[in-house]
Amino acid sequence: MKTSKPEKNWLVQTPSLDESGHQIFSSTGEKVTRPIPMAPGSFADGTPQSFYFPEGHRHAGLFKGMRVILEERGFRASQLTRLKRECKIFHCPAGQTDCCMRRLLYSQPDFQNVKSVLEGHCNQRGIEVLFLPKFHPELNPIEQCWGRAKWYYRQLPASSLEEDLERNVVKSLESITIILMRR
Repeated sequence: MKTSKPEKNWLVQTPSLDESGHQIFSSTGEKVTRPIPMAPGSFADGTPQSFYFPEGHRHAGLFKGMRVILEERGFRASQLTRLKRECKIFHCPAGQTDCCMRRLLYSQPDFQNVKSVLEGHCNQRGIEVLFLPKFHPELNPIEQCWGRAKWYYRQLPASSLEEDLERNVVKSLESITIILMRR
């Protein structure tokens, strides 16, 4: 069983915040962080699984390690001994979920369904985050509307008066109709 050493315990570095919730910076301008334990995972039945040894254990507060975490989830020790800790430079074979302990652990449902930091912060504030599929920016309708507005702006007479510039921008943006957006 490989357990963390106290001086190398696996903790997550999180921003240090002041009383008002703002990031604290050092005198050199660097962000100040503090180490905290990872949030617990969960077993298949939904009960929490701590990734750190409990109080009273001889390794209390230290990270358990992947092998112990997987054994607690029901994987046999004989199955885990034949696995590497992780594939070389984190390049696991495509489609395999049991090539290494790291991949086996990351294929567990509670690891796959973890919300990102962005989602967590937004959900705390009552904001829903919607992730769209990746695609080329030129296929984004907003980019196409913006490109059309810029084209229209360039067709208008040039001027250096602020009132004319503002009027031309408004005209250009208003030239993008709902029908044009839907195309």
